[in-house]
Amino acid sequence: MTSGKSENDRSLRELIDGADERGLAAAGLACLDRCLPLLAADRGDVLRPVWAAVARADGGAWGEAVAKARAELDAEGGGDAAEAVRGMLASAPGEWAPEALRAWVGTCSGTALALHGRYDAAGADEDLVERCRAGDADGAGPLLAGELRRQRAVLESAAHGPTGLRRARELSVEGGRVLRAVVSRRARTTA
Repeated sequence: MTSGKSENDRSLRELIDGADERGLAAAGLACLDRCLPLLAADRGDVLRPVWAAVARADGGAWGEAVAKARAELDAEGGGDAAEAVRGMLASAPGEWAPEALRAWVGTCSGTALALHGRYDAAGADEDLVERCRAGDADGAGPLLAGELRRQRAVLESAAHGPTGLRRARELSVEGGRVLRAVVSRRARTTA
């Protein structure tokens, strides 16, 4: 009989608490990457140097790449969702330190879940988002549940080091496409 929880039983908060610097940076960056279509459609290339810095676990390159991405995306579109995404990028720490990265990931995780919940047909309030982060996804619609699964999968993949980052990046690209399609469909139906 084992006394610990399996990876599948751990909440998103527990996975974040147990991640190292590379895993934290990847998790926050992945949340930002998946939500980027709300700020700047088809601009995922802006984050490529940040992903490269994560792969190298290079704090100096990380800070430079984050600053460059901020500058490139600063003048992009508006709206509530775009401001939330811009806030995710603005709050990215310039330093490669576990405490700063963990705080950033916590913020990015909550923001990404809330944004996905906003576009989910089932909707989501702040209470549901917090319950999802704690491990209770009852009542989450498909878009919110998908984002929760991707966040968990990114943290689990990043725990495997540089080789897991490829999977984390794939999950982010996939998630960005899903969100872009949902937003586009909603825009067409409300127009």
